[in-house]
Amino acid sequence: MKKFIFLFLFIISCSKAESQENSLSEILPAVKVLELKHFLKGKNYNQDIAVFINFKIYSGKYRYFVYDLKNNKLLQKAIVSHGSGSVIKNSDALQFSNTEGSYQSSLGKYEILNSYNGKFGKAYRLRGLDTGNSNAMERAIVLHSLGCVPDQESRNPACLSLGCPMLSHNALIQTAQYLDHSKQPVIMYAFY
Repeated sequence: MKKFIFLFLFIISCSKAESQENSLSEILPAVKVLELKHFLKGKNYNQDIAVFINFKIYSGKYRYFVYDLKNNKLLQKAIVSHGSGSVIKNSDALQFSNTEGSYQSSLGKYEILNSYNGKFGKAYRLRGLDTGNSNAMERAIVLHSLGCVPDQESRNPACLSLGCPMLSHNALIQTAQYLDHSKQPVIMYAFY
């Protein structure tokens, strides 16, 4: 009887692990992780961790992820806002732009630069590395927090930004632990 109970518990734990792996691949597609790993190879960026934003996910859900590239596991998940200009009226789809004054989020890979204290408190400058986000510095697109971004998932959408990825205060504190202790710049990859 003990063998059957052990076998039953083993099967349940395996199916639970498989279920978690499947849900991870839905929120963070393996192809995006592989794409970033190839991009990082041989470059002077942090090879161990990266930040991903999956803008396909509803804004009230976790769609910001700090990811362990070596062990292929999530280190942090959080709510992140998108730009008010990215909203398409009467649609769940989003639009993206690299244009100043569009108030839209931009897609692509960003180098997360030094932190500074600005009007939103601690923030990180972002340097766009792709044609779709190359104006990030000129547009003052930064990673910062704002009180209207919740810590927990809900049915309500996250508040909107002017194009910056905004986190909750607690989420930014958690992310800062990874960024501030990194000897090399961390890459953030926003995709849709």
